[in-house]
Amino acid sequence: MSRVFGSSYFVARVSRMHGGAQKVVYKIECSNGFSCVLYVWDLSMNYFKEEKANEDINEQSYGSHLFELNNRYLTQHGIQTPALYDLNKARDRYSFDYALVEYIDGRMAETYFHHPDSRVQDKVFQRVGEMLTAMHTNERHVFGKANANESSMSECHLLQMENAKVQLAYASQHIEKIRSNQSKLLDKLYELESKIQPRQQYGFIHGELGPDHVMVNDKLEPFLIDIEGAMYYDIEHEHSFLQMRFGDFYRYLKNDALDHDRLLFYQFHHHVSLTSGGLKLLHRGFPDQQFAQGLADYQSERALRFIEG
Repeated sequence: MSRVFGSSYFVARVSRMHGGAQKVVYKIECSNGFSCVLYVWDLSMNYFKEEKANEDINEQSYGSHLFELNNRYLTQHGIQTPALYDLNKARDRYSFDYALVEYIDGRMAETYFHHPDSRVQDKVFQRVGEMLTAMHTNERHVFGKANANESSMSECHLLQMENAKVQLAYASQHIEKIRSNQSKLLDKLYELESKIQPRQQYGFIHGELGPDHVMVNDKLEPFLIDIEGAMYYDIEHEHSFLQMRFGDFYRYLKNDALDHDRLLFYQFHHHVSLTSGGLKLLHRGFPDQQFAQGLADYQSERALRFIEG
């Protein structure tokens, strides 16, 4: 702390913050009243480390290099995200990368779902919608990370196509309804993909934008967190996830110009992928086993609805 901020910064307290399944997050409080956040990218503590080791470059959503890239890119484009104070990738004392990041004194956007003042809700989610529009209308003709400049011969949705096959195979090993309907689900995947028309126009997306990935400060200003997966992609990928995670509050975020066929394809992919994700958390010792089981159960039912009737 003293190396980064100065000799008057002494650590008084360190506490574990909300942590997802990939990186570890701590709040550091100093004796002079200053607070910041410590991010730790320790692959040994990542519940999806097996998958992370084999990801295509355009599927990567983990690592300090992506955090640094996207933090800089979002900031340059006027999208609020906590400031990066210091990033250590030397690995001379520790076997992992870590960063000191701005502490946003506020709450996650999901807490405003139940706020008693509708005017406050309006302000928060309208601002989230404006931030989202600013991101998605930042377009280019090449999909991939912010620093990618080589055009691909394939289309980005084909990455999700292949991923859905892998995740469906995993889920079929552990859920009887998925196993007995695996061929029908696979047929539905191919059917949805066949309706997608070629397009090479991509917006900048967060990649996993739930209401738990938006921090809101005391001025009701939204800040994006967990930004490692941000990239240029089909914005329908983002909107299909937003619909699922924001529920009724998606009305503040909706975009009437979306491609319906892409939207359906990505919805189906999310359900299959999240079913598998919930199962992997369950099998790999994620602390909140009830959450993991509920995720797998709910998402598998949503996937199966695509082949009903």
